[in-house]
Amino acid sequence: MFDFQRITRETDLYNLHTHTQFCDGHAPMEEFVTEAIAAGITHLGFSPHAPVTIASPVNMSKEDVQRYFDEIQRLRDVYGDRIHLYTSMEIDYVSVGDGPASDYFQQLPLDYRIGSVHFIPGNPDEMVDIDGKFQGFKARMGKHFNGDIEYVVTTFFSQMMAMVEEGGFDIVGHMDKIGYNASQYCDGIDEEPWFDKLVIDLFENIMDHHLTIEVNTKAWLQRNRFYPNLKYFGMLKRFNAPIVVNSDAHYPTLLNSGRLEAIKLLDVL
Repeated sequence: MFDFQRITRETDLYNLHTHTQFCDGHAPMEEFVTEAIAAGITHLGFSPHAPVTIASPVNMSKEDVQRYFDEIQRLRDVYGDRIHLYTSMEIDYVSVGDGPASDYFQQLPLDYRIGSVHFIPGNPDEMVDIDGKFQGFKARMGKHFNGDIEYVVTTFFSQMMAMVEEGGFDIVGHMDKIGYNASQYCDGIDEEPWFDKLVIDLFENIMDHHLTIEVNTKAWLQRNRFYPNLKYFGMLKRFNAPIVVNSDAHYPTLLNSGRLEAIKLLDVL
């Protein structure tokens, strides 16, 4: 089993959620590596959006999987004396049997797996992307969900719960990410008691399954938002939840974006 806590004990200069040219990353992997070394980062994990069984412009293709593994090995050969490089994927949970626990992902030689939800069943019954920028989310709310934001929120969390139950992964990716787009669509929805209960129930399920929770800092500088939301940091600390702080970097210059701020906030709680 991958020892996340050893890395977090040794250094704050790591990032285990990094995208690549094989998905929606905005630079070749080598540029992420050289930027990480220049910034003093000692542990870097790549995690491209894994292949999915539905149409998606951001997920890597199965044809690129071996190319990804080959590039990781090449970079280890060149830079391995200066940085620890890890092979992962951010794997979408789509439905029962179609997610991180599937035979396909279990047989891949990954150091660890991140499980995430980006798609939920829409109307009609098709998987719809509820991630990304708000304008796209708003358009899909009308087209696929008849404006039913409560359905979107509750279904996101039911998908997360199902993913945790099915297992097959190590890190829970951005566990409450729906909160940002939902709050832009319906102001204050993420402050309502029923929303909090969904987050807390998910947290308890994650703890019961002994998984590591990602504190995702991608949106901190632009949106003043962490995933999980800052208001849940006390819960993470109170229950001594195993966590990793990741920037979900799509650009080399953002490898450490928001990470040190989140670590400081976690330390003072």
